Amino acid sequence: MTDLDLRDLAAFAAVARTRNFRRAAKEQQVSASGLSQRLRELEERLGVRLLHRTTRSVALTEAGEMLLGRIGPALRDVDAALHQVRGLRDVPSGRLRINAPAPAVELVLAPMVAPFLAAHPLIELEVVAQTALIDIVAEGFDAGVRYGEHLAQDMVAVPLGPPQHYAAVATPDYLARHGTPQHPRDLLDHRCIGTRYESGVIPDWEFEKAGRTLRIAPRGPLRANSIALALRAVRDGLGVLLIFEDYVRDDLAAGRLVSLLADWCDPFPGPFLYYPSRRQPPPALRAFIDFAANWRRRPGTARIR
Repeated sequence: MTDLDLRDLAAFAAVARTRNFRRAAKEQQVSASGLSQRLRELEERLGVRLLHRTTRSVALTEAGEMLLGRIGPALRDVDAALHQVRGLRDVPSGRLRINAPAPAVELVLAPMVAPFLAAHPLIELEVVAQTALIDIVAEGFDAGVRYGEHLAQDMVAVPLGPPQHYAAVATPDYLARHGTPQHPRDLLDHRCIGTRYESGVIPDWEFEKAGRTLRIAPRGPLRANSIALALRAVRDGLGVLLIFEDYVRDDLAAGRLVSLLADWCDPFPGPFLYYPSRRQPPPALRAFIDFAANWRRRPGTARIR
C-alpha cells in the first residue's frame, strides 16, 4: 500500500514483540503516545484492528497475528541487510546495549569499558546490570552476558574471561567467636549472609569437591541483593558470606577476611557474551566481540582482576 512506510510496520512489530507500548517506544526511540498514535493510524489505513489494548496489557488480534507472521521475517531480512551494509564502514559506530548480572558487570566488563570506548570513540555503550533472565531480543539488547547453564541454545556464545571461583569468607573476629566450619554442612550452624534475587528466589549455596556437589540453604540475620551491602556486612563481622573470590581478593591478602572451605570451592567457567545467531552482527557488537577476544589473550589475564 502506498500510504504505508517501513516505520509503520517496524513500529507494529516492536509492539507485537514486546506486548508493551513503553518498551517498544524506547526501542524505537519515540514517545509512547506517538507510537500509539502511529499504530492507530496504521489500523485506520488498513481498516482492521491489529491490537487489543487494555490499561494493563496489549495482545494481537487475528489480523495482527497474520500480519506479524508475514512481515516479521521480512523485517529481520531488512535489518540484517542494513547491518551488513553498515559493517562495510571502516569505523564502527552507533549504540551497543548489553545486559549482564552485576558480578559480570563489575568483575569482567568494567575493566574493558574505558579501553574499548577509547578504541571505538563513535560507539555509545549502554550496560544494564540485571540478575533476572530476560529475552534480550524482546528487550532491545544487542547482547547479554550469562554463565553457561543459563545460555539459550539458539544464541551464539563466546567466553569473556577465565574460570572463576566462589569463596566462603568471614572475619577472624567472627571465627574466633563462632568457630571455623570444616565442612559445608557446618554452615547450617553459622550466621550466613544470604541473597534474595529480584524474582524473590533465595538461592542455595553450592559447593563442589571431586565431582560431588553439595547445596545448603543459608540461614542468618541478613539477605540482600546488593553486593556492596553484603560485603560491608561480612567485613563488619556479621557472619559468613559466599561470594565471587575476586570481590574479596584484597581482603584475603590483607588478612581482613579468612577463606573457608577452599577445597569445596572448585573453579567454574567464566561468563559468556551471547547474542542472536546471524551471519553479520551489528558493527558495534562485532567490534566488542573482537575486542573481548583480544582482551582475553593479553598477558597476565590468567585470572580476572
